[in-house]
Amino acid sequence: MEKKRVLIGSPIRQNPQILKEFLDSLCCLDQEDLELSYIFVDDNESEEASRQLLSFEENGLTTLIKGEKADKLRGNYVCDDITHYWQEHLIWKVAGFKNLMIEKALQSGYDYLFLIDSDLVLHPATLQHLVKTGKDIISEIFWTSWYPASPELPNVWLYDHYDMSLRQRGENLSQEDMDARMQGFVDRLRKPGIYEVGGLGACTLMSRQALQAGISFSEIKNLTLWGEDRHFCVRANALGLSLWVDTHYPAYHIYRESSLAGVEEFKAICKGEMPPSQVNYTIKERHTPKLTLSMVMKNEADRYLWKVLQEHKNYIDEAVIIDDGSTDNSIELCRSILEGIPLHIIQNSASKFSNEVELRKQQWNATVATHPEWILNLDSDEFFENRFRQEVRMLIEDPDADVWYFRLYDFWNENHYREDEYWNAQSTYRPFLVRYRSGFVADWNEFTQHCGRFPKNIMNLPYKLSPLRLKHLGWADPKDRILKYQRYRELDPEARYGWKEQYESILDPNPRVVKWEE
Repeated sequence: MEKKRVLIGSPIRQNPQILKEFLDSLCCLDQEDLELSYIFVDDNESEEASRQLLSFEENGLTTLIKGEKADKLRGNYVCDDITHYWQEHLIWKVAGFKNLMIEKALQSGYDYLFLIDSDLVLHPATLQHLVKTGKDIISEIFWTSWYPASPELPNVWLYDHYDMSLRQRGENLSQEDMDARMQGFVDRLRKPGIYEVGGLGACTLMSRQALQAGISFSEIKNLTLWGEDRHFCVRANALGLSLWVDTHYPAYHIYRESSLAGVEEFKAICKGEMPPSQVNYTIKERHTPKLTLSMVMKNEADRYLWKVLQEHKNYIDEAVIIDDGSTDNSIELCRSILEGIPLHIIQNSASKFSNEVELRKQQWNATVATHPEWILNLDSDEFFENRFRQEVRMLIEDPDADVWYFRLYDFWNENHYREDEYWNAQSTYRPFLVRYRSGFVADWNEFTQHCGRFPKNIMNLPYKLSPLRLKHLGWADPKDRILKYQRYRELDPEARYGWKEQYESILDPNPRVVKWEE
């Protein structure tokens, strides 16, 4: 029988120790009925890693492409013993490498392309088995603790970013039901079999038929999904190609250097010298990141503070509030509503709002001092639409995003938001939810007004856009609009930090408003 020709491809920027294990596992793959060739992109910073690839190339079956030098101004890919840190431009750089490999496989007449990340160690039977499944797109499963002490999760999912809770479109589920269904999905994947999924990556076999159908890792412009694998999966499904995962021969993921210690045990399992380790995964044991509300307030007791905190207390784990010189009972109201939730209130004897950057630095430093995992930075007249309660945990458990951006709607009365040439905040996504990482050095816009709630360098962190909407009630009362107009006239008379025409439009008696639909 004629052998199937398989091109094995990998864009490589790797620790030399991890790379050695990866290359060794490729050499150990069963090759009966298969003819293997390799295409690697050497995007390494390590000279030792590059030497390893050159040595591997000497087998005569390897195409080695040199990657471009990193642009230090745009930032590099970084991984440490906590997790991996991606930036948007690096995602699409890798996507370009993978598309190049697709082109090579098509041009050279290969039967299959096998794309694999260079931090995986394969079971020797993996590739032969995947070919024999007859599937056009299929991944071999592997399991990863995306953060230390968190449970292992698979490289496949059902929907969207990384959703594993089976449900019908439009079906509303409680968090308890979501967890139960996710548990069922994970338990199923622990059993040897072949299962259809909605998303996959990092260890994927593609048939020539799939390659000819037009699969690609290029960005789909009207999707906000993070990561080239998700765009690949959406495109493949749109082309009529199903996505599958095999769980007979799980790969071993060296996600962090400390995982190197488990490689020898994995090899012993592959040889049948010891049984597979048993992992008891339950949703209840998974780490749920702490969500900390960070807020600045002044004399808010008779405005929206009660309504806002009543909503926030449904999902926050802790709160840090800067009281910027209140003379009413705002502090007492906060303590009453948030009773039972750890609360840190810092009181300013005099307001700092005239120099906003100093106020925001104080807010940031006070919040960071509580060792947050995620920071939700909202003003005392802002809260999210109802479904945020059900979906916020999904956002902060997403391993690929460090910042979530949302659209803010400026309400001009109780049920309508303003939308015209001067007021159209909802057309722009802004950061309100940030993962805090120890060692992050804050860099601020040094403006006395409109300096931003967060340090400006959070823009360099991996981010995603959320469709969830944020309500801003600060303009909803005509009396508040007059006070704000007067305040901006006083603090920014020359409109150095804002837009003069927008300031003047605050008092427009007949602005265009749109009814809010929940």
